[in-house]
Amino acid sequence: MTKQIIQTKDAPEAIGTYSQAVRVSGGETVYLSGQIGLDAVTMQMVDGIDAQIQQVFLNLRAVAAASGGSLSDIVKLNIYLTDLEDFARLNEIMAGYFVEPYPARAAVGVKALPRDALVEMDAVMVIHG
Repeated sequence: MTKQIIQTKDAPEAIGTYSQAVRVSGGETVYLSGQIGLDAVTMQMVDGIDAQIQQVFLNLRAVAAASGGSLSDIVKLNIYLTDLEDFARLNEIMAGYFVEPYPARAAVGVKALPRDALVEMDAVMVIHG
């Protein structure tokens, strides 16, 4: 197995011992690390659930683009929310970033996230060359 580490300044720097994304298996499969609502320029958390959801999708899009793909190449999306009451709003905002067929998805309620984020998402992307 070969690994290619993906790094872009268009998404927040890793704030731990991880890469923004890793491409494996001949370059088609890319694993995108969890993104929270950090602004890539200021490295500050944006305010409120709507802004954080939007920022997470922008961050995922930036990492996907740096990997040679796009959000439409995501086949699996994992979502972590500190308040499941935000689930309906998440769906509304997500509809602005994805079209059918939608990726497989899990949404999980969690007690806390890094930097007191309200939402975090990670993804698996398959790029067809």
